[in-house]
Amino acid sequence: MSKDYRAEVDAAVADMDFEKNNYQIEFETTLGTILLDLWPDVAPGHVKNVFGLTKIGFYDGIIAHRVIPDFVVQIGCPQGTGTGGPGYTIDAEFNSKPHEAGVLSMARTNDPDSAGSQFFICLGRVPHLDNQYTVFGKTANQESLDVVLKIGGVDTNSQDRPLEDVKILSTKTIVTPK
Repeated sequence: MSKDYRAEVDAAVADMDFEKNNYQIEFETTLGTILLDLWPDVAPGHVKNVFGLTKIGFYDGIIAHRVIPDFVVQIGCPQGTGTGGPGYTIDAEFNSKPHEAGVLSMARTNDPDSAGSQFFICLGRVPHLDNQYTVFGKTANQESLDVVLKIGGVDTNSQDRPLEDVKILSTKTIVTPK
């Protein structure tokens, strides 16, 4: 059973104020920096969750365990297998934002309310995911999208796992007053 990080995440996001601030997360990966804008207007629970996990260092050292060209890069499993999480789940916040290149969305099981720490970033337009998974952000600039696309082009095995680990080396949370 995974350690339950809920209390740490809740404490880390206790002072979040979506009215006063914009929120971003930055992942320094082995292939470059990915800066992501977060969208609390469409998925406040998911923004708080991933921002909190980032703030407590949960994603530091985690690998991209699933890469499917023209589809998604999936990250966020502490075991690197696609089966782990933060020890708790959050409810779905489906919205009308389209799944397109650079979009940040939450991975889950067949249960819509089973998201935890695993997320994916789209490598192209993926319409069949719309309204089925919670979109909550997007790459903040072209340089970040280019890094995501570079990850999307790595060689993988038959289980879609990169042959060479693509790792999040460090993470940062960014709060900017509106």
